[in-house]
Amino acid sequence: MLLRLGIQDFVIVERMEIEFGPGFTVFTGETGAGKSILVDALALALGERGDASIVRQGAGRAEIEAEFSVSPGFCGWLRENDLEGDEGSCLLRRIVDASGRSRSYVNGRSVTLQQLREAAEFLVDIHGQHAHQSLLKGARQQEMLDVLAGAERLASDVSTAYRQWSSLRKARRQFEENRAEIDAQRETLTWQVNELSHLAFDLPEWEETLHEQGRLAHAASLMEGARYALDALSEADDSCLSRLGSVDSRLASLEGYDAEISQIRPLIDSAHIQVAEAVHSLRHYVDRLDLDPGRLQALEARIDAVHSASRKYRVPPQELPSLLEKAKSRLSELNEAGDIDALLEKEGDARKIYEDLALKLSASRREMAARLSVEVTDSMRQLSMTGGTFEVSLEALPEGDAHGMEKVEFLVAANPGTPLKPLAKVASGGELSRISLAIQVMGLRAQRVPTLIFDEVDVGIGGGVAEIVGRLLFRLGKGRQVLCVTHLPQVASCADSQFSVSKESGRSRIRHLDEEGRVEEIARMLGGVEITETTRDHAREMLGKP
Repeated sequence: MLLRLGIQDFVIVERMEIEFGPGFTVFTGETGAGKSILVDALALALGERGDASIVRQGAGRAEIEAEFSVSPGFCGWLRENDLEGDEGSCLLRRIVDASGRSRSYVNGRSVTLQQLREAAEFLVDIHGQHAHQSLLKGARQQEMLDVLAGAERLASDVSTAYRQWSSLRKARRQFEENRAEIDAQRETLTWQVNELSHLAFDLPEWEETLHEQGRLAHAASLMEGARYALDALSEADDSCLSRLGSVDSRLASLEGYDAEISQIRPLIDSAHIQVAEAVHSLRHYVDRLDLDPGRLQALEARIDAVHSASRKYRVPPQELPSLLEKAKSRLSELNEAGDIDALLEKEGDARKIYEDLALKLSASRREMAARLSVEVTDSMRQLSMTGGTFEVSLEALPEGDAHGMEKVEFLVAANPGTPLKPLAKVASGGELSRISLAIQVMGLRAQRVPTLIFDEVDVGIGGGVAEIVGRLLFRLGKGRQVLCVTHLPQVASCADSQFSVSKESGRSRIRHLDEEGRVEEIARMLGGVEITETTRDHAREMLGKP
């Protein structure tokens, strides 16, 4: 539950710190004093959007802190997100500066706004004074019924199954409508796959082909050059080898006259050996050099075929294998999609899965609809709508939709003998408020959130009905923490504790009321320019009721 709320420089609040206890607590005060600002501040700490306008004029930033005692389930969420703090408690903190920049923290660690909102789902449920308006929408009515029935996960599974079935049904219908186009596309792809498969392009083989073609295309020049080199080095009358031999012989004849010649002769010998090895290699190269014109023609035909395919499909040669794989994949999809029997079988299987899940959801809804109809009708009659009736209508949808096989709608008859009408068509705002409150109170019993906040949900009611509302909230507070902003003394007098909010010098102030303070505040709420002893006695009487 909420243990403490700290507010600094928020709208008209300069600084405020409130400690809370269990049970039913009310906030009262003059209009404009800032009662609902407390709820707005807590909502900000729980992840509501905020901008620079919430920062008190003249301040640099607004800061909200909310401390909670936590459940084991929420402790598990904190552990999963590495946000654990002191055992059994959690501190949420939100800062919005004057430029509108926002920062959020859980137990002192920076978090995203989404994480803050996830945390809030474990901690607090806030019902504003216009919460009844959301109940006018069919989607909200269906959502509430599913939550009460504990069928949220089942409803999600139904939605997923419906989308899968719809997707397969759409694919089957598209095939039937576009069969000629699909057949033409399949024929084109089949021809493309056959052509590219026959081409059998392989990148290493392609690179080797280019290399070999280049060599064969210049074979005559290579042969001529190699033979010229052989002739110059060894085969001509005045070749290098013969001249080196002559040089070596001449130096040998002079070696006896000067020992320094002996140091030069090894260099001549080395040159002779190198040239001889070059001659050997050239002869080997000439023997291997292929002048096969047939091979050259075959290679050039292969290169032409690859380039032709490359130009045709407008891709570089290197991308031809990837193009082939894509064509095969798409052809496989079309072949599979083109099997109408297989499509019908898949569609039928998906529909069966959807219908099985939807029937389970329908059974859960029927059971909860009957219970909700009875309990809300009873609550309406407690709230002075004698003869009023509430009913949850489940209108069958032959084909079903993503929300199940029925349309959920709340129907109401405010007076005996009047026909049931959709809740959205209830004319009286006061009646709508009471019906909405009855639905909310029942719905909240099914929730596990420990703290419930009502922001002037009692607008439009008064007198004995207001007292009944107060008692409903008091009973609700026996099982969890209930905080309520109210302007009705009948509701405030039912609370376990009470805070008074006032506005002094343009700033909001709050104080916890003791017994006498509550008497004075209830007397003020009862009205009158001057609070008399009679009014105080009336206030004491209201506070003394069980």
